[in-house]
Amino acid sequence: MWTSPMPSRMGFEKGQLILEVGYGSDSDENLRKQLVELTGEPLIENDTDEVVDAVVIWFREDDGDLTDELVDALTYLSETGPIWVLTPKVGRAGHVHPSDIQDAANTAGLSQTSTIVVAPDWSATKIVHRKAKK
Repeated sequence: MWTSPMPSRMGFEKGQLILEVGYGSDSDENLRKQLVELTGEPLIENDTDEVVDAVVIWFREDDGDLTDELVDALTYLSETGPIWVLTPKVGRAGHVHPSDIQDAANTAGLSQTSTIVVAPDWSATKIVHRKAKK
């Protein structure tokens, strides 16, 4: 059984609000449970008016346009919050090529920073606001 404390490695803390987008029957329930336990807050669905501290997007190859998902996520996201794009790992159904994630982030005016394994079948790529040039 997968027991790694991924939400803390992802930078989540107690009290943070997380918007979850793209949840499906294949989403990792253990990771979702860990997110709720760490933050002490339920995951928020995308029918909210809340400003959130982070967005988690479960995204698969056939889920549509990732750029659109990233732009939509910005509507809810605080100015300093990250977007985590969770995609099936290499060799799994629905795998998304890393260059597709990078292209979508760039097109949305965002930057990709890191990718980590967060569950047996899922990787997570951190997307952040671009730093303003001085």
